[in-house]
Parts: sequence; structure tokens; C-alpha cells
Amino acid sequence: MGEVAKYSFSDSRIFPGTEREYWVYVPSQYDPGTPACLFVCQDGIRFEAPAAFDALIAAGEMPVTIGVFVMHGKVPPPTGDALPRFNRSVEYDGLGDDYARFLIEELLPDVESKTAADGRPIRISRDPNDRAIGGASSGAICAFTAAWERPDSFRRVFSAIGTYVGLRGGDDYPTLIRKVEPKPIRVFLEDGSGDLDIYGGDWWMANQEMERALAFSGYEVEHAWGEGGHDSRHATEIFPEAMRWLWADWPRPVGAGPGSPQLQEILIPEEGWQLVADGYRSAGGPAANDRGEVYFNDIPDSKTYKINLDGSVVEHLDDSKGADGQAFVPGGRRLVVATETGQVLSYDESGEASVIAEGFRGGDLVATPGGGVYVTDPTRGGGEPGKIWFIPPDGGPRVVDTGPGSPSGVALSPDRTLLYVADAGSRWVSSHRIRADGSLEYTQKYFHLHVPDSIEDGGGDGLAVDRDGRLYVASRMGLQVCDQAGRVNAIIPTPGAWPTGVCFGGPGFDTLFVTCGDAVYRRKVRARGLTPSGPPITPEAPRL
Repeated sequence: MGEVAKYSFSDSRIFPGTEREYWVYVPSQYDPGTPACLFVCQDGIRFEAPAAFDALIAAGEMPVTIGVFVMHGKVPPPTGDALPRFNRSVEYDGLGDDYARFLIEELLPDVESKTAADGRPIRISRDPNDRAIGGASSGAICAFTAAWERPDSFRRVFSAIGTYVGLRGGDDYPTLIRKVEPKPIRVFLEDGSGDLDIYGGDWWMANQEMERALAFSGYEVEHAWGEGGHDSRHATEIFPEAMRWLWADWPRPVGAGPGSPQLQEILIPEEGWQLVADGYRSAGGPAANDRGEVYFNDIPDSKTYKINLDGSVVEHLDDSKGADGQAFVPGGRRLVVATETGQVLSYDESGEASVIAEGFRGGDLVATPGGGVYVTDPTRGGGEPGKIWFIPPDGGPRVVDTGPGSPSGVALSPDRTLLYVADAGSRWVSSHRIRADGSLEYTQKYFHLHVPDSIEDGGGDGLAVDRDGRLYVASRMGLQVCDQAGRVNAIIPTPGAWPTGVCFGGPGFDTLFVTCGDAVYRRKVRARGLTPSGPPITPEAPRL
């Protein structure tokens, strides 16, 4: 029989001021020479888990597992006649990675500072395939969120009467599960037809939506539906069954499903993101020439680099004048927004530059087949609205739009009739019809992006289009892929920091390149981008 010990924790930076209790279960079979698997449970000891673990581990139906049963935090009141601040909903119902980070960075290191009663040190496996997490109600969505945000740390989820409703955004999960490239997570869902139906939503229907979404995207998912209410009776009954299923065929790694048909049209199985280069202060502005060679800038260091077709990276310019956005035009010239000088420069292949416009500090640009150039000019304080400039081939620059507030990435539709502009300060990418003289008409907030719970804006930045008319938006949630009707069809997470730039490149223009913080990554895909010198392409009409 395993042992259970009780501890307290009150040294959180992520949830400052909180105090909480937690319990650690150590099975009798545990040998510190082999790091144990892990099960984390919210709201303390639930589902008669220690007894279930004793039986399952003894029968060889689950691996040797350390159990960590943790309560939500409370901030104690300053006086005896006041209430504490109850952190349960903040920690459990909220989206984002805060709670996962709390476990990984704060609580689990504290657990590993303890020992069993006989002095055995507690050592927990770092392999995410060896880690499960679970809970009931808000504790269940908390468990799912931890695995969703950090599948590098948790890959097996037990969810009982999960609160996937509109308390703090949990009702978004069925949609996100269908759109986001699948993650290596295995999920067991439990609920009953008598569960809550209140102001935040219908728990019973929400859990069924979760199951259908997970199955749709190819996740390893199982469920046990009953007729009970918002309690743990049924979950406790089926808990051993759920553990057998969650740990079945361990240590075989939990895999990721194929995703939606829309994702499968874009992505190639087993072709993930590959690091091209890193160590830059802030990489951005990727753009490809007709050969598929990709150029990018280290904006703070004022340098430009080139990615050759063999994947090698060379310095192209050691003084780019603060180059940010850039684009190639027919004939091979490279147009660049030089933020240090407030100019738009045109470089030939030798690196010789000429000025085509000046007097404003732009952000990104795109060239039209007729030789015109659109440049975004984001707000930089002072309360002035952002601007979109047009530089005609035979004249000076002029403002053709005074919005959105922070215009950033810019791209043309494949048929070159529409201008797309991302607003870094909102969840929108606008669409503008281009007139013959370069002016814009019929402007509309058109592409509706998803926004993570942890920030106040959409973070839409670099844009790219493929030959089928999809728009790829570098955003705080990764690459959001929109159809021509303005709807996000797919979300492709990116490594490292959130992406700021995206382009197609490579010999067949079938490789996505993204700039993410200090690094550049690439990924081979089924979709294909447009070459700078290629003719306009009219894709098939979207399904409306």
C-alpha cells in the first residue's frame, strides 16, 4: 500500500500571495533509481485515487506513478473579519499557460524537494509521455488546459464533469480543437446527462462537443457518459477504467492525430518545423525571390541575411539601415522599408540601393504587378492613426488609408485585386479593393482572428497568401490560416516566440518560413506560394 503525505505551498510568483495545501502519494513499488510517472489532480485527493493506484500498479495495469493532489490557491485576508480571495476560477477556468507554468516551475520542484517516509527521494520523470493530469468540474478544464498549453509536460488527461463553458473562455475549446494542428494528447472524458445547465452554459452538451471535436481532429479520446449530476460519484466509479485506458500500451508515446481536412490540405505528415538559424536579436521581414531564396532582417542589429536553397544562411548586408518589411519585384530587385532613415529603398542583387520614397517610417510593404508599392505605417505614439501609403511607379507617395490603428503586415490576394492589411492592435485583417490609380475602396474588417486569453490584442503581423487563396497570418496563436471568405480555417502553432513574419520560399515555393523572436524556422507543406514575377492567379471560389 502506498503512502500519502500532506504539505503546503505559499511561495508562488505566478499566483502571488496564494497559499494552498497539497498531498503526495508514493506507491510502495517506487524505486528512486527510476524516475516515476506522474498524475496531478486538482482540488486535492479525488476519485479515491490512492486506493485505485495501489490496485492498478500492483496488477501492472498502470506504471509506478507518483500522485500529486493539489488544492487551488487562496490569498488570505488582511484581517480576521474579511474573506480570502478565492483563486479557484482564476487558476482553473482561465485559458493560457499560467497554471501549467505554476505546476512545472513552482509546485513540482517543491514536490521533488520532499522524501517518502523512509527517506526515498521523490524523482519524477520529465518525459511528457509519463505524465497525466486530471480533475473534476473546473479542475477538469484546468487539467485539459495544462496539457493543451504544455504537451511537452503533460499528455494524458482525465476530465470529469468538465467546465467547458463560458466562464472564462472554456467554450472556445471545441472550436480551437477543430482548427489547431493536433497535439499529442490522450483524453478520457466523463459526464452525466443531469449535469449543470446554468448561466455559463450546459455542461452535458459542452462535454459532448469536446468529445466530438477531439474525435474529429483524430485525437486519442474515450468517454464514459452517465445520468448523474454535477458530482464525482460516477467519475469515482469509472476512475480505474479510465486509468487503464489512459495508460494502455505505455510506454508507447501518445501520438497526434491528422487534424481537419483543411489542415491536411496544407500540412504533410511527419514534416514539422525545422530550425534554420537562431541567435538574432529580432528576426523579421522574410521574403523570397523568384528562385525561392529567402531574405530576412535582424531589425535591431540592422543586418540582412539570405537563406540559400541548401538551407545555409549568409549575411547579405551588414548595414540594412534598420530594414523591416521587404518584398521582391519582377526583375529581382528587393524593396525594403528602412526604418532608421524613413525611406523605402530598392536594392539590386549586388546590394546597391536607390531611394524610391522617403519622409515616413513604414513597417511592411508589398509590390503590385504594375510597379506600385503599398507601405504600412503603424502608429508610434502621439495619437495619430496608422497609415497606408501608396507609391506609384511614376510619382511620389500618398496616403490611401488612415487605418487601422496599427497596420502591420500587408499582402495582395492571388489575383492582385485586393489588399490585405493586418492590424497588430486588434483581431482583424482588413480587405481593400484596389482601384486602377492605386487608391483603395470598400475597406472592411474582413478576416476575424482568434486571440489568446493572455493578451489584449490579436498580434496579427506578417502576411502571406498561397495559390489557393488562403491567407496566412503570423499571430500570437501561431499561423492562422484564413479562407477567402475571411474565416480562420486552421491554426498552425510555431516554435519558440510568437511569429512576426511569414513567407513561402524554397525551389517549389512549397516551404513556409517564419520568423519567431531570435530564430527562423521552415516547414515543407502541400500548399504553394506565389513567385514575385508570376502572373496573377484566380483561385477557386470559397464555399460560403
